[in-house]
Amino acid sequence: MQKHRGFPSKMPGTDYGFTIRRESKGGATELKARERYRDRRPADRRADLAFVTALVDYFGEEPFERGNLDAGRLNWLLNREVVPVDADAFDPADYGAVLRLDMDEVRRNFPEALED
Repeated sequence: MQKHRGFPSKMPGTDYGFTIRRESKGGATELKARERYRDRRPADRRADLAFVTALVDYFGEEPFERGNLDAGRLNWLLNREVVPVDADAFDPADYGAVLRLDMDEVRRNFPEALED
């Protein structure tokens, strides 16, 4: 499992985790796109924004390996802001799955993540 050194481990001042510490002996948690409903708590929305901002700052438009990124946090963005590079070869239960940011979706849903 690739560890993304320098990537924030959590949202500052909260327990919203962005990375995991080590591989699970049972294998990687399967990624599944989760529906983001309009009535989500403000704290959850802030965590999504912080995570997307960290992804943009760390990876930009370059493809990246899932590695130690938290599956629970990725699931809120999967198939919207975060998409598989090769949908045919994508294994949702593989730490080595290659993903990328869909910058059009990021601009549409999280424009604050692109502000400097």
